[in-house]
Amino acid sequence: MEACGKLIYISTFPTKYFRKCERALAAVRRFRLRKYGVCCKVSSVNDRASAQRNVFKTEKNRTVLDGSVRASSAPSQQNTYKNFIGSSAAFESILETVRTIASRKCSVIITGETGTGKEIVARKIHESSDRSDKVFVPVDCTTLTGQLFESQLFGHVRGAFTGAIDNTLGFFRAANGGTIFLDEISEIPLELQAKLLRVLQEGMVIPIGSTQAFPIDVRVLSASNTDLRQMVNDNKFRADLFYRLNVVALDVPPLRQRTEDILLLARYFLDNQADFYDEPKKTLSPGAEKILLNYSWPGNVRELANAMERAYVLTPINVIETSALPSEIIMAEYTAHTNAPLPTLDDTKRKLITDALKITCGKKLAAAKLLNIERRRLNRMIQKLNISVSQIKHGS
Repeated sequence: MEACGKLIYISTFPTKYFRKCERALAAVRRFRLRKYGVCCKVSSVNDRASAQRNVFKTEKNRTVLDGSVRASSAPSQQNTYKNFIGSSAAFESILETVRTIASRKCSVIITGETGTGKEIVARKIHESSDRSDKVFVPVDCTTLTGQLFESQLFGHVRGAFTGAIDNTLGFFRAANGGTIFLDEISEIPLELQAKLLRVLQEGMVIPIGSTQAFPIDVRVLSASNTDLRQMVNDNKFRADLFYRLNVVALDVPPLRQRTEDILLLARYFLDNQADFYDEPKKTLSPGAEKILLNYSWPGNVRELANAMERAYVLTPINVIETSALPSEIIMAEYTAHTNAPLPTLDDTKRKLITDALKITCGKKLAAAKLLNIERRRLNRMIQKLNISVSQIKHGS
């Protein structure tokens, strides 16, 4: 009967109780949000206005925190980006340009394919400048649209629109004295490009809903993986804004054009994984190094970083063999030479299984886990392909 009573209690009481909880939680959230200066209206526990997230304001360092944008003080950035890796002529040219323009206040457009490291170059410019002790504010222009974008860039005053419950700085005012990095600037809508141009020309920001202009001292760096000149010709990007931003153009070449940097970067990423897992460092076998050098890297440095992370976690020993690399990289090695005959599927399977058995010293269960297949399936494939496990164990 007592259990029955508990069941009745649970089924009849919570409606009013949880409504009170919702109101209490909403009140606590509003208090915390107002205390820390976030521009977000929280009307319920579900937070319907989460899309209105904007700039957090702190008196200590005016750190910008947003779903798509993060700004931090220069010392932490220097710890994160202290290693600028490369030895190729193209890399040295980039580094020389960075040293030349770092002390200037001019705008810079950084171009290059996706994954080449445009933001790292922008951070390097900031760290090498006299603004290195100020904030660096990266803005991902692909994630914001419409009024939200304008509010994020220039700020707004309380009551400017629905959900504007407090004044906000905006990214430009938050970056005052430092550097703002507009990533994928080609994604900014045309109607906002005119307002951005006025801010750059006058060095003044007028928040949404206000008539007061605030002076700013911000260095503007921008990046794009598209041809902005062609966009200007197609009337998709304002010519006056392009010429305002394009004082210095810095092109970051794709990884396939600077092969001297591939192994340096690969070893750097592997060392990072070893530090992350607090394990001994791992090295690449000569065969794996050759495949990395011959691959075209369409995803550039980002793809290389992911490939090295995969190879590291899949290799239980200290030497990374070819079989630990992603399959698309391994297959590209076979198709890279037009005169070389394409291997059969059985030849490819035989090589992968043999490499896996070599890595695991002939242990089938470990090899099956490495290949992400069941042990019984591995046994069938070994028998079908006439692979001698005993010879592999004895290194013959």
